[in-house]
Amino acid sequence: MRKLETYKRLIQIALSSCCIALQMVIYALFWYGYYSERMYLKFYFKGHILMLFVYVVLLFFFSQMYGGMRIGYLRSGEVMFSQVFATLCVNAITYLQMCLMVRGFLDIVPLFYMTLSEAAVIVLWTMGSAGIYRRIFSPRNLLLVHGDRPIEDILQKFASRSDKYRITKNIHIGIGADGICREAENGYDGVVLWDIPAQIRNKIYKFCFGVGIRVYIMPKIPDILIKGADQLHLFDTPILLTREYVLSVEQRMAKRIIDFVCAVLLCVIASPIMLLTAIAIKLYDRGPVLYKQVRCTRDMREFYILKFRSMRVDAEKDGVARLASKNDDRITPVGKFIRMVRIDELPQLFNIVKGEMTFIGPRPERPEIIMQYIADMPEFIFRTKVKAGLAGYAQVYGKYNTTPYDKLKLDLFYIENYSIWLDIKLMLLTLKILFKPDSTEGIDSSQTTAMKSGAHREGK
Repeated sequence: MRKLETYKRLIQIALSSCCIALQMVIYALFWYGYYSERMYLKFYFKGHILMLFVYVVLLFFFSQMYGGMRIGYLRSGEVMFSQVFATLCVNAITYLQMCLMVRGFLDIVPLFYMTLSEAAVIVLWTMGSAGIYRRIFSPRNLLLVHGDRPIEDILQKFASRSDKYRITKNIHIGIGADGICREAENGYDGVVLWDIPAQIRNKIYKFCFGVGIRVYIMPKIPDILIKGADQLHLFDTPILLTREYVLSVEQRMAKRIIDFVCAVLLCVIASPIMLLTAIAIKLYDRGPVLYKQVRCTRDMREFYILKFRSMRVDAEKDGVARLASKNDDRITPVGKFIRMVRIDELPQLFNIVKGEMTFIGPRPERPEIIMQYIADMPEFIFRTKVKAGLAGYAQVYGKYNTTPYDKLKLDLFYIENYSIWLDIKLMLLTLKILFKPDSTEGIDSSQTTAMKSGAHREGK
C-alpha cells in the first residue's frame, strides 16, 4: 500500500509538472517574441531565465493554492477550473510586473492570446491526465461502518466520486467491534467510520492502524477542538492543552491591522462599483439602498450588518426570520445579479473598518437563528469565540447550502487552527469561490436547518 501511494504521488507530480512546463513554454514564446522587445532595458540570457523562473514560481504557488495540481484527488472539472483560475491570477500579476518595468501600459492583446493558449493546454492536459490516472489507479474499495443515523447522504457523496471511491459494503456497529475488525481484513482498501460512538470507534481505529488499513473518520466536535491543542510535556508525560481563549493578543492585533488597512483600501477601490450599485437599486423600486440587520459577532455582541438590498422591501413583513431559499421569489432582478457576483456584501467593508467584523471568520448570524441552532446543536455557541467574518472556512470549503452542522465543524477547524497565514490563504481562496455559482445558492427545500425539526446531531 505504501509503495502504491508513492507511485500515485510521483505520477501526480509528473503530470502536474508537464502542465506547468507546457505553460512555461507558451509564456516563453510570448515573452521572448513580443514583450521582451518592448522593455527599456535589453534582456540577455540570464534575464530571460529570471523572468521564466519568476513566472513558474508564481504558477506553482497559485496552482498549489487553488488545487490545480490535484489530479486524481479533485474532480476533473474542478482541477480544470482551478488551474485556469490560477493561470489568470499569474498572468494578471505578470502583466502588472511588465507594466512596472516599462512604466506604462503594454498591449494586452498578446497576453489575451497567451491566456487562451494556456487555457486550451490546461483543458487538454486535464482530460488526458485524468484518463491516465483512472487507467492506472482504480477506485478504492471501502467498508462503511455506521451507527443508527441515516447513511444515504454519505453514500451519495462517496458515489459522486466514483472515480476515487467505491463503497463495496456497509455494516452496522451492532455486530460488535471484533466482528467489524474481522470484516475489515477482507481485502478492503480502507474503512470509513461514520458517526459512531467514540468508544467503539477508537477500538476499530487502533486495530486498523495496527494492521495498516487506511481509515476515513467523521470527526466529532471534541476531535476538532483537540486538533488545535498545544503539545506540552510534563517531565516525560505528553499533555495536550486546550485554552479558554482562542486568539492571542499578538494575533488579534495583527489581524485588526490587516483588516483595517485592507478594508480602507478596498473601500476606495470599490467605491465606483458601490455607487453604481446604489443607483441601480434606487432606480428599480425607489426603496432603501442598504439593508441593515442585527447580527452577532464575538461573544454574542450584536451589531447592524450592512448589505446592499437584494430582496423586496416587504421580504419579511411578517417579522419572521427566514434564510434565502433556492429560486427565492423575494429577490429582485437587481438583487439576483449583485448576489451572484457578491456585490451585495461590499458594504460590510464599513463593518470591518468599525471593528464589528473581520475579513476571515465565521459568518455572522441573527440572534434568533443562533438560538434555534443552539437548541439543536449546543456546540454552535463555540463559533462566537472569534469575531464574525466577511468570508470564512465554511464558505471556502463548503457551500451556501451546506448544512449548519457541517458549517459548524468547518468554522471550528478554522478557529482551532488559526494563523495569519491561514487568513491570507483563505482570502486568496475566496477569490476563487466568487466565480463558483454553487457558493451563492439558497437552501434547498429538503435541506435540514435550525428552522426545521430533526437537525443532525453527532453520535456520542
